[in-house]
Amino acid sequence: MALGRLRAQGVPVAFLLTTVSREFNRVSIHGVRRSLLHAQARSLAVPLQEVVLPRTPSNEVYEAAMASVLSARGGEISGVAFGDLFLEEIRAYRERQMRALDLAVHFPLWGEETTRLADEWIEGGHQATVVVVDTTVLDGSFAGRPYDRGFLRELPAGVDPCGERGEFHTFVHAGPGFATPLRVRTGERVLREDHFLFCDLIEEET
Repeated sequence: MALGRLRAQGVPVAFLLTTVSREFNRVSIHGVRRSLLHAQARSLAVPLQEVVLPRTPSNEVYEAAMASVLSARGGEISGVAFGDLFLEEIRAYRERQMRALDLAVHFPLWGEETTRLADEWIEGGHQATVVVVDTTVLDGSFAGRPYDRGFLRELPAGVDPCGERGEFHTFVHAGPGFATPLRVRTGERVLREDHFLFCDLIEEET
């Protein structure tokens, strides 16, 4: 949705920036296969830039990897956009990190009411699947479900409808901006770190 806002404003997007785990060959935190990540970027017609990280990077390792990638491509960009919504400490952290690289920071969705934003997202025709659930705040049965109105209706009180506090994460596979929807099915479910339940997504043959 942040990408859509930037495009609607006529902001040129040089590339998508995503951290991936070297050990698991998947997107960090989300656990999505890199093959799906690449398919998503192709359908969105935006180049992809990966930041490769070890399994459990320290903040120092994460920041050094980000700085290395962004510095190498610094001549192509003047700033970095993030989809953060309301966590002030995260915004301040990103601003400090990018300021050190002399890059502007943009938050195209910042401050928007998340219930309304979730409704707008679904109404706009996006499709996503929940790929990670923090089982300390949300039942594991939510992992692997479509992110739709039924999902939102059943969220317990206190869980942000956009998962902004890390309650859940999704993978977007269709909607505005996609040249071709990605066909995916759910696979194995794995519990990691005692409370993060991951649901694998597998791209189906077209």
